[in-house]
Amino acid sequence: MKFMEERILKDGQVCPGEILKVDSFLNHQLDLPFLGEIGKTFYERYKDAGITKVVTVETSGIPIACMTALCFGVPVVFAKKSRKRDPAEDLYVSTAHSYTHKRNFNITLSRKYLTAKDKVLLVDDFMARGEAMRALISICHTAGAEVAGIGIAIEKGFQGGGDGLRSHGYDVTSCAVIDRMDDTSLVFRPGT
Repeated sequence: MKFMEERILKDGQVCPGEILKVDSFLNHQLDLPFLGEIGKTFYERYKDAGITKVVTVETSGIPIACMTALCFGVPVVFAKKSRKRDPAEDLYVSTAHSYTHKRNFNITLSRKYLTAKDKVLLVDDFMARGEAMRALISICHTAGAEVAGIGIAIEKGFQGGGDGLRSHGYDVTSCAVIDRMDDTSLVFRPGT
């Protein structure tokens, strides 16, 4: 989708180690009208899917989830990272590996906010290898919730996460897919 590609080229910063910094508009300083465009994009794609909740992992996915949920008129539920367990709280737990931070982390989500009655749209700011999405999918399956779709602002297509989820039957919509990236430049996948 050209609006994301254009914004990445204008304000993104390609860094060594296959890192793309978009913190000036997406995940540190937030451009709310731009985030609204992302939300509208996901709404248009999944508006007939019967979405009851938008689900993400803290932290950077929350603004995108909020703008998306506003379009649907449904709640946002976010999984928390590396939370100390409260034995009195009933939680779903799954593990993911962070490509950026190069470590595993647990994500938790309260069982009272996700049930078998839910049809969810999973969203996040980035997808590389798809670890966070697989952890959220695992939680949804444990809850009995249906994953109606996955919305990603920026997908690093060359790292295979999105294609792997698509090959398992998940409907993944990405606003921009990066096919190749080096320390100074990137190439977008045609047709996204």
